[in-house]
Amino acid sequence: MERTGKDIVYGDKKARKVYYLKSTVQGEDMQAENLSLEGLKKIRPKIFFDDRGFFRETFRKNLYQNLGIIDDFVQDNHSFSKRGTIRGMHFQRFPGQAKLVTVMEGEIFDVVVDMRKTSSTFGQWEGIYLNAASGDQLYVPVGFAHGFCAMSEQVHVCYKVSTVYDPEQECSFRFDDPDVGIVWPIEHPVLSERDRLCPLFKEAIQ
Repeated sequence: MERTGKDIVYGDKKARKVYYLKSTVQGEDMQAENLSLEGLKKIRPKIFFDDRGFFRETFRKNLYQNLGIIDDFVQDNHSFSKRGTIRGMHFQRFPGQAKLVTVMEGEIFDVVVDMRKTSSTFGQWEGIYLNAASGDQLYVPVGFAHGFCAMSEQVHVCYKVSTVYDPEQECSFRFDDPDVGIVWPIEHPVLSERDRLCPLFKEAIQ
């Protein structure tokens, strides 16, 4: 059922709509909410607060497996970005790379694009706001390109990946490709030279 909401943005080049999450899987001390593109999940770990501050688990393999996340994560990455930075859109061709994204400081607009050629949503995108205050995570399965925009003065993002970085398999396409039609929340992003010069989507998938 179509609804409106702030957190989830779903779109393709023909339509841009906003959805609440489709369904929820409850687990021990956390829940996983399925997003509009098949396989994407928003994870909400339980946070324990007291007078000292808080504690939360950002990953425990058996609990995430119970939520349908069965990837073997083999590498942890940490990026720092200033407000207005866009990183993306990045993906690895073979064997692909699943990600579990957590914002440790600040807020991002996190975006994925379906790269699965046999998928009914091939080429479509979805975006979600993630911030350190909520502790929410985004699970991105193999078969998606990923990128994000830094919405706060400074952003620290940590993410687990299911395959190690391989420069021979690393690919990207333009964040502002008109055929994909991602609606970013800023107009003049800070970009790396690589992201500024990367090819269009139709060239990247060849």
